[in-house]
Amino acid sequence: MNQMTTNLTPAGRATVADLDPTDGLPAAVNRRSVAGMNIPSLFESLEETAYDLAVLAGEKLIDALGRQISVRYKDERRGIMAPHDVVSEVDEEIESLLRRRLAARHPDHAVLGEEGGLGGAVGSPFTWTIDPIDGTSNFVNGLPFYASAIGVLLDGVPIAGAVWCSTTHVLRPGVYHARHGGSFRFEGRVSTSGSRLAIGRERRLSTAPAPHKHREPGWDHRNFGAIALESAMVAAGVLASARTSSSRVWDVAPGVVLTQAAGHEVWTQGGDRWEPFERFEEPERWQQPLLFADADAVTALRVGALAL
Repeated sequence: MNQMTTNLTPAGRATVADLDPTDGLPAAVNRRSVAGMNIPSLFESLEETAYDLAVLAGEKLIDALGRQISVRYKDERRGIMAPHDVVSEVDEEIESLLRRRLAARHPDHAVLGEEGGLGGAVGSPFTWTIDPIDGTSNFVNGLPFYASAIGVLLDGVPIAGAVWCSTTHVLRPGVYHARHGGSFRFEGRVSTSGSRLAIGRERRLSTAPAPHKHREPGWDHRNFGAIALESAMVAAGVLASARTSSSRVWDVAPGVVLTQAAGHEVWTQGGDRWEPFERFEEPERWQQPLLFADADAVTALRVGALAL
């Protein structure tokens, strides 16, 4: 990322389009949320579904640790960097399972997955996004930094999402989840910042795709190879910011909901200008950079004190 002194639009929180979670939407009746409370709106019901699917995906990922798996590569690159885009049989098994669950629970919704593309009730205003394993290369090599990401869009606006992460701010696997207009939660409980209380700390952490500086005044940069996990860490307060060079909807839709529910900001790049994210136009084709950041990181980017 170039320094953003002139590229950021005027200050203001990046939010989805203004939506009333209950306006014109039927209430879910006699349902319970993951926090054990009655569900008064459809948005909360969708958050519950996303949470349930993320838990299921996590169980399948943990089960896969004890068995041999098969992998293949989707790209047709040639030369020293080939092959590149890896997919495992576990990716396909999880996405197929989640699609079946969604077809049973929300048969009138569309589904957009990394492996299976667009399906379900195509044309519905509701579209579920599935990345069965974000960080598949990490997964197939045994590096425990990967996630399973489930989101749902209403006319392109992310309204609910859940991310199962192989590691979390409490040093174990778990699910971060949220809905538009609701609180950022971890395992059903409202979550506060997971940032370690460290007296004397003068450097914060961010992530960015290569090539990027590893260190600059006040900041250290990392790349975990799993933007769904990284965006969840921004929402949790562990990372100050996370950036992608070219995201697909299934990678980042739930992270948008988590980050905004935590009170942080999401920006996207159109041409040479970064601006607050609003919606995914044409979700199946959407492919742009995204930035997830807390207020301090956005301020540092704006004044040129942080250049990813």
